[in-house]
Amino acid sequence: MQLHPLPSRELHCGRHRLSLAQPQIMGILNVTPDSFSDGGRFLHSGAALQQAEMLLMDGASIIDIGGESTRPHAVPVSPEEEMARILPVIGAIIKRFDCIVSVDTSSPLVFEAAAQLGAVIWNDVRSLTRPGALECAVRWQLPVVLMHHRGEPSTMDQLANYQDVAAEVLAELAGLRERAVDGGLAPEKILLDPGFGFAKTAHQNMALLAQLWQLHELESPLLIGISRKRVLGELLGGAPVDQRVMAGAAAALMAVQQGVSIIRTHDVRATRECLKVYEAMANA
Repeated sequence: MQLHPLPSRELHCGRHRLSLAQPQIMGILNVTPDSFSDGGRFLHSGAALQQAEMLLMDGASIIDIGGESTRPHAVPVSPEEEMARILPVIGAIIKRFDCIVSVDTSSPLVFEAAAQLGAVIWNDVRSLTRPGALECAVRWQLPVVLMHHRGEPSTMDQLANYQDVAAEVLAELAGLRERAVDGGLAPEKILLDPGFGFAKTAHQNMALLAQLWQLHELESPLLIGISRKRVLGELLGGAPVDQRVMAGAAAALMAVQQGVSIIRTHDVRATRECLKVYEAMANA
């Protein structure tokens, strides 16, 4: 596989500066009862705070906090419920740790409240398509992750129809990026996520993983989240969620080899150790 070095650039996240000259890790912290991997484990602020500390100690530079599951067929929750779940956790983490906090939400009301507490990245699986979301992002001018998606969690499995998955994901991400920029979001604030597991079969996910380098045509930093996802379980013959760690780390390495800047993962330590070997090789 051809190696694609990361671009030397810096992401401005409020008062934080994040170098993208080397791969960064975004640790996942789900404050939900029904997320596919860790639903219910971190509903209480104390447990969530302990998990955040562990993620940071293991090597995460970003903590991504979510209050609504987006797994296939997940039940939507109201912005009020999302805020009740995540705002106490965000406040506690920002008070205790000097780290970058990202919010995994599609609701502008939720992001607005989180940003007022000090969250500085908006990770939106629906790519600012909900009413008022783009306007909210433009007001704050903080980094936003736009993810490739089709439909909603209840319908996305029926929308995995592609002739050329990499080319079509690129084209659809280009449209999302153009919409955001035309709406007033600064281009340097945009990150792109190809959306592994969202409206894609196992074969399509792997074809996309092999061709991530093509997405550099869009000239935005790339973020991927494939950690513990169903596609890895299928590739491993039905392995349960907690036995997909090394497969996720391997996929992260393949992505970084193609110039992906940020890896979003549940398994920070395994990912960091894998990337340390890659960095040592690249710098030798």
